[in-house]
Amino acid sequence: MIMPVLELDERLVNPIYLNQISNETPTQIYFGGSSSGKSYFVLAQRTIVDIMTADRNFLIVRKVGATNRNSTFNQVKKGISEFNLDKYFKINKSEMTITCLHNGNQILFAGLDDVEKLKSITPAKGVITDIIIEEATEISYNDYKQLTKRLRGQSTAKKRITMMFNPIHQTHWIYLHFFADKWNPDTKEYSDENLYILKTTYHDNDFLESDDVARIESETDPYYIDVYNNGNWGVVGDLIFRRGTGKGYWRVEDLSEFKKTCERFWNGLDFGFSDDPAAFNRMHYDRKNKRLYILDDFAVTGLDNEELADKIRPFVDRELVTCDSAEPKSIKELRKYRINARGAAKGKDSIKTGYRFLKGLEIIIDQSCQSTINEFSIHKNKQDRSGVSLNFPEDKNNHNVDSIRYGIESEITFTSRYASKSR
Repeated sequence: MIMPVLELDERLVNPIYLNQISNETPTQIYFGGSSSGKSYFVLAQRTIVDIMTADRNFLIVRKVGATNRNSTFNQVKKGISEFNLDKYFKINKSEMTITCLHNGNQILFAGLDDVEKLKSITPAKGVITDIIIEEATEISYNDYKQLTKRLRGQSTAKKRITMMFNPIHQTHWIYLHFFADKWNPDTKEYSDENLYILKTTYHDNDFLESDDVARIESETDPYYIDVYNNGNWGVVGDLIFRRGTGKGYWRVEDLSEFKKTCERFWNGLDFGFSDDPAAFNRMHYDRKNKRLYILDDFAVTGLDNEELADKIRPFVDRELVTCDSAEPKSIKELRKYRINARGAAKGKDSIKTGYRFLKGLEIIIDQSCQSTINEFSIHKNKQDRSGVSLNFPEDKNNHNVDSIRYGIESEITFTSRYASKSR
């Protein structure tokens, strides 16, 4: 096959990204507000140019592999079609691999939830030279370290790891590791020989329609404006859960050894599909010491109930999973797929009672549970129009929190009844 002369039409690239087409810095971070075009540039433009013109093989990952199909995989396929390059690629939809027919270079897709597959994944020729992490705030620091070990072997191309995300909060490991002592919030760019950071927002995307801009600018929540509109690392006020040590606080630890000693587990599930994720948590509760251990979690969009059951089953086998009772049909389907699911009882004031219970515990979250860590870091109370706290949790950033409430509902109920009898 004769290789086409591939010239990227600069009119199709947002100007702020033009200098990044040839960027070979070992670690690259593209972050900022939503709808800034960062994912499209990296996945559907630069990756395609690189795989056709350089000796590069790509591994594109997300925390949960199933989310790759409708996000990163489709994004790359879209770029190939828009460049009219379909005949130069073999796309294996079932395996989610894309091979350049001209030179044999490949784009591979994987999730960090399938460790064994990640360990064995390798391109047909050469080595992996590039790792791209989409929604990098979903992954833990240990996930990141494991990925860096995949960049090994001889190659004529400089190896790179590229991360893309909307910033969340300044306690996140990405901020502490890459930004805390380097980043000037008044700038859009940082660069040294090992690290490149570029911040972009919707103002940098020339291809947005006027209604896209109107939708973005209709946001009224100050935190969401700061993070998702303006692309800043968030500082959240009126947080519900306090980070620290002891009763009434939560902290992060490595619970991998502790998990092996547990004999009883509590499991919770909050349903979701498109905009809101399905969120699962596996826990151990120490009633005597009022200590809750969050051992495993996930938060994933786009799974039907059979796929959701397949994802839950390795964690729970036949253990009870207490689910959001608002979806009885989904609970029935999970049972069909061999998940011992039941609906949460809920009841009057169950939200207030559940949060009061959680806030009275010492909560220890395993370091792998990044989705839960993220929520505990930014989940806050509702505010009125004047910014005054209403002392009731807002219905945002709470999917894993809800799954935790459902999962330990029996303990919440037990405590409430005990308190009533004591009075």
